[in-house]
Amino acid sequence: MRDGHRLGRSFDRLWAAYATSALGTWLAFGAFPLIAVQVLGAGPAEVAALSSAGAAVGAAVAVPLGPWVEFRSKRRVLVGMDLVRFVALLTIPVAYALDALTLVQLLFVSVAVAACDIAFRAASGAYLKMLLPAEELLVANSRFEATTWTTTVVGPPLGGAAVGLLGPVATVVADAFSHLLSALAIRTTDGEEPEPPPGRRKGGRIRAGDLLDGWRHLFADPGLRPLFLNTTLFNGLLMATTPLLAVLMLGRLGFAPWQYGLAFAAPSLAGLLGSRLATPLVTRFGQHRVLIASGALRAVWPVGLAFVGPGTGGLLLVMGVELGLIFCCAVFNPVHATYRLRRTPADRVVRTLTAWSVTTKASTAVLTAAWGVLGGLLGPRTAVGLAGVLLLATPLLLPRRTAGAPYRPASAPARTTGVRPVQGSARSSWPARRKRRSSRP
Repeated sequence: MRDGHRLGRSFDRLWAAYATSALGTWLAFGAFPLIAVQVLGAGPAEVAALSSAGAAVGAAVAVPLGPWVEFRSKRRVLVGMDLVRFVALLTIPVAYALDALTLVQLLFVSVAVAACDIAFRAASGAYLKMLLPAEELLVANSRFEATTWTTTVVGPPLGGAAVGLLGPVATVVADAFSHLLSALAIRTTDGEEPEPPPGRRKGGRIRAGDLLDGWRHLFADPGLRPLFLNTTLFNGLLMATTPLLAVLMLGRLGFAPWQYGLAFAAPSLAGLLGSRLATPLVTRFGQHRVLIASGALRAVWPVGLAFVGPGTGGLLLVMGVELGLIFCCAVFNPVHATYRLRRTPADRVVRTLTAWSVTTKASTAVLTAAWGVLGGLLGPRTAVGLAGVLLLATPLLLPRRTAGAPYRPASAPARTTGVRPVQGSARSSWPARRKRRSSRP
């Protein structure tokens, strides 16, 4: 994943923290539903409620965290969110050992982890913007993207082996300690952070208007507004087809579970190639052209999933569609993440990224529920095809031309330069996850 650019010791430690945490997350992928079924004997309705309610309530809890994080040390917030996730996840194996684990506890832990995930991602974006100059952000985001796809390929198979040998709780323990290691790595990063704006220092109250500042910025900025609408709709429609594809492939078409997993895991290797090409493509063709081209091309592939059939041919079709989709997303995601950071003032990054993540999770939940109803009425194949057709229209929401200067309210102070350059940084020039194919929230 190295690309020849040295971004400094602090970035390397932040990158190592992200890689460790991402690997732990993918090791424990699907652990909560598995524990609910195998340990607690939960039924389909309870498992569905656990998955949807945990994410939805977690997103709601994260809304006030945005302005709270904005005016605090980002490094301390990152360490704090990692430690909260470590403690919350560790309560599960402890309760399991004491034979006291309940579905309610799983729900509370999933809410806490979901809220911390959103706050962590938002704070990490702001911290990254403090650590590196604007011209190095794309290189950094490309490295995070490559790491995402690497852990996506490696994590689930290792997690499945661990579940088979040690049981589903073992992967939760691994996930918990990955966050502890991440916290230790972030704690050792260098660089001074600018002080919060006057009157908003630690201990200050959060105004009601602060909760909406992220959305205000997104809808006022001529470059971010269409991109925000595009990614929200694209991610929601793409994720909405995931359970329908599982029903179609594992049920009506008779694919074995290992075939289903292979169809979506193997093409993730294309994510490594796409993330490596993002920086050279931008260097040659420019940020706007790559953003539009990759954003449009990623919308072409999903409609092909409506034509999947049984047997080897159907499996190869799914793998081909996923390979093209993942490659385009892996190019788009770091370019999109960099564009978003560059167009957002430093004092609004956390609120903006929080608003983006909350909206993405909420829209995904709504569209997944709606497509579940459509799948019951029209059949899973027709519902998947309808989502694919609608995805073909999402490029119309991409920024049509290079936007002007980023929007900045009259009251917003200019970005300060109170951060020291990272030691050893070359002045040359994080993540995505269907969870894996969608762009970063």
